[in-house]
Amino acid sequence: MAATKKRETRKSMHQSGWITLEGGFAARRCVVRDLSTTGAKITIDDPNMLPAKLRLAFSRDARTGRSCEVVWRRGKSVGIRFVR
Repeated sequence: MAATKKRETRKSMHQSGWITLEGGFAARRCVVRDLSTTGAKITIDDPNMLPAKLRLAFSRDARTGRSCEVVWRRGKSVGIRFVR
């Protein structure tokens, strides 16, 4: 019997966030749709411009936020996982 993978509890939200590219300072606005301890779902106008690794913050300050990697893309929605 295969073990079922329990998904982290996600908190639905509609909060502005900021994406910065690794090593960069230019921030792009996004909307955080839901959030868990392991990742988030965001929407952004041009998700194809996002690289595989980025930072997500709730302020425009590039020094804040968490390192992330993209795990899926569907239209303007992007799933990201927090990394250390």
